[in-house]
Amino acid sequence: MMYRIGLFVVMALGLFGFGTVAWVSVHPHTQGGGQAEAALEQVAVIVAAHPLRAGTLLKLDDVSVVKLAPNAVPDNAMRGGDATLAELKGSMLRRALHDREPLLDADILHATDRGFLAAVLAPGMRAITVAVDSVTGAAGLISPGDHVDVLLIQTIDDATRPAGQRVAAQTVLNDIRVIAIDQRMVEGEGPESGSKPATTVTLEVASEQAERVVVAGKIGRLSLVVRSAEAGADVAIGQHVTWASDVSPALLSPTPSGPSHVVRVYRGSGDAKEFHF
Repeated sequence: MMYRIGLFVVMALGLFGFGTVAWVSVHPHTQGGGQAEAALEQVAVIVAAHPLRAGTLLKLDDVSVVKLAPNAVPDNAMRGGDATLAELKGSMLRRALHDREPLLDADILHATDRGFLAAVLAPGMRAITVAVDSVTGAAGLISPGDHVDVLLIQTIDDATRPAGQRVAAQTVLNDIRVIAIDQRMVEGEGPESGSKPATTVTLEVASEQAERVVVAGKIGRLSLVVRSAEAGADVAIGQHVTWASDVSPALLSPTPSGPSHVVRVYRGSGDAKEFHF
């Protein structure tokens, strides 16, 4: 009798062990399975790579892709990978973003959207376009988003003026933002290899500044000077003029190199002429 009871106990233990092994093989470890499911459920979201101000024309290094848990993804957040990032280049940001803050669909205005140029301008500002060449346009190295000074170079066609005062240059505008080169509005994007030189530059100006640009363009030739990224002191507009004689003293009126000799010739009474040599 005891032998039969022992045999039944051994058989029961065997069946229990076999069942346990079978259950474990069908159901993975709960914790590991939960982590795998969490990793699979994460969503790729486009976020700001650093703090961005409203009105920024986006560059590739302004945004990046991170993976977030579904409950951490805001509604209408922009999702995608490298292809979506490339499509954002040159788009305008409608609102300021903090570092790592997700971009929403409503935050972006694409360059092909209607009203894009007007949206790029700051409130109360205007867009005005000036003609440039490879010299006046800084050899094509100016890019949208750069800040420039606008110089006026004029030649005064007046033979009665001294030679040193017939050519002059002066700054007519300080610290002006470039918003487009020809029809390219991608901030920070340099000139493409083999591309033709730019022929126009569009500037963001106030109403009065736009008038100054138009008048200056009629007076003489405009040239753009790229400013440093760090703010510096500005020359007062219209207060300083550089004349040709300031650059080349050779254009000043010559002075006698030695003592002057004077000979007076009299003809009749009171009629005299002086000769200097």
